Amino acid sequence: MKFMKLGSRPDTFYTTEAVRSVSSEISSDLIVQVKGSRYMLHKFPLLSKCLRLQRLCSEFHESAQPQIVQLPDFPGGVEAFELCAKFCYGITITLSAFNIVSARCAAEYLQMTEDVEKGNLIYKLEVFFNSCILHGWKDSIVTLQSTKSFPLWSEDLGITSRCIEAIASRVLSHPSKVNLSHSYSRRGRDDLSSCNGTESLRHRPVSKGWWAEDIAELGIDLYWRTIIAIKSGGKVPSNLIGDALKIYASRWLPNISKDGTIMKQAASDPDSDSIGEITSKHRFLLESIVSLLPAEKGAVSCSFLLKLLKAANILKASSSSKMELARRVGIQLEEATVNDLLIPSLSYTNDTLYDLDIVMIILEQFMLQGQSPPTTPPRVKGSFEKRRSRSAENVDFGFQESRRSSSASHSSKLRVAKLVDGYLQEIARDVNLPLSKMIALAEAVPDFARLDHDDLYRAIDIYLKVTLHIL
Repeated sequence: MKFMKLGSRPDTFYTTEAVRSVSSEISSDLIVQVKGSRYMLHKFPLLSKCLRLQRLCSEFHESAQPQIVQLPDFPGGVEAFELCAKFCYGITITLSAFNIVSARCAAEYLQMTEDVEKGNLIYKLEVFFNSCILHGWKDSIVTLQSTKSFPLWSEDLGITSRCIEAIASRVLSHPSKVNLSHSYSRRGRDDLSSCNGTESLRHRPVSKGWWAEDIAELGIDLYWRTIIAIKSGGKVPSNLIGDALKIYASRWLPNISKDGTIMKQAASDPDSDSIGEITSKHRFLLESIVSLLPAEKGAVSCSFLLKLLKAANILKASSSSKMELARRVGIQLEEATVNDLLIPSLSYTNDTLYDLDIVMIILEQFMLQGQSPPTTPPRVKGSFEKRRSRSAENVDFGFQESRRSSSASHSSKLRVAKLVDGYLQEIARDVNLPLSKMIALAEAVPDFARLDHDDLYRAIDIYLKVTLHIL
């Protein structure tokens, strides 16, 4: 990683009885309190570079006693303040992607601008940020991650947007032109050597999706904005965007068992107060992933879409997200397996093991391929509200046109018919399965799509055995 050293004097700050001071033959004449910590310092070095401290001290009357300045809302806390104070004293400080955001916010708070002194801290930080940080892959990602501690400051100073633009531009450029410093030892293929603020890269073959695992470390808000920036560039194939989303979902969504139990406890997330709060976070994360799904068919696998749909059911995601997933699954339903379609039912309105209504909607979407969109909203089964998600609302007109012109092929209908009959055999084992539901699902497939009825008869046989046993 790149770094910058400022100042040349040795560190002379020391602590005595919880008070931080600086060694000097001159008595302290300024006391600064930052978040419960007290600093015994000197006016001249600090006021010569900090306009805010100048103004605060000007409000006091001259006194033989040291003036006391309180900075309770100081961004970055004592670490950032001490870094700025050491800069004022000319003490050597080291800046890198790990602390540049806190230093920049602190310098802005203290108003360490060029109007106060030429070559002040803000100027030096901006030069380092623009010329070094934004030109390094790992540096950009680490800096962007650190903005979450100072979201408002980072937005106002343009740090967040500049990092996102830098990351997106690296992804959009040819891999050989990128310093892949954040792909470091995790995959053991891009090693970084740092020396005096320079980076060297071992040139090795790089896959087209090399960036996906790296940005998967970002929180969902920053990740969402980064993917939007990458997608807007129009150079990254939709299947690579889909792969990136799959990696991100695997990284952050909880493991969900077949019966719908979230295999993650509140204790695993120290930042949450309850399982309900964790569920809310996961719900927002899932809905954000759905909104980022590429419009093109096949950009993500049908299996992945159905896993998201299962998670959406368990996490009680919005109806619009569920409907969007059901629509997308319907478009490529021939790729699904029976296990994929076994979506746990968590509705209080019925006692069936699996969500039959959403599968019926998926089948309807599959059969609608090639038909013109209806002028009025289609009938929705179950409790789903027919609303489009953010991603559906932003789909290009071209995709809508391609969907109209495409149709489910005869072979795909044969595969779906086989899939439905296999699905019927599984749900027929549910003692609470209403006959009407089973008939509706069986009739959702056109007669010509069944070359034989053996699998359907087997499902009927299973259903009758289960029903007669109950009777």
